[in-house]
Amino acid sequence: MPLTRNFKETVMARVQRDPAFRKALLVEAIEAFLAGDVATGKSVLRHCINATVGFNALAVALDRSPKSVMRMLGPTGNPQAQNLFEIIAFLQREEGLELKVKLAKPPEGSPLSESALGAKDRHTVPLGTRNY
Repeated sequence: MPLTRNFKETVMARVQRDPAFRKALLVEAIEAFLAGDVATGKSVLRHCINATVGFNALAVALDRSPKSVMRMLGPTGNPQAQNLFEIIAFLQREEGLELKVKLAKPPEGSPLSESALGAKDRHTVPLGTRNY
C-alpha cells in the first residue's frame, strides 16, 4: 500500500530538524538489509534518500540516471551489491558517518564464542547500538 503524503511530509520535516533521526534512518535501512529484509531496507533507504540528498544528487554522484537509481530501490528493484554499497557509502559520507558491522553474539559452540576470544578481541556491539 502506498504511503500517505502526510507520512512522507512528516518524515521529511523530522529529518530536516533532527540530525540523529536522519542518521538513524540510514542505520535502520542497513540493519534491515543485514537481517535479510530487503524490501524494508530498500523502502527505508528510499525515505532516507528522499529526505536528505534526493535522487538527483545521488544519481549524479554515482554517474547514473535518477530513474535508474529509483528503479533499483523500488519495490520490484533488485540492486546489485556494488550499486547498493556505492549508495550506502555515499550516504555515509554525506552524513559524516562510518558504520561498521560487529558481531553481537556468536553462536554457541562457534570458534568465535566468548571462551575462544580474548577480552580485547570480543565484538559485542551490534550495528543497532548508535553513537552519534
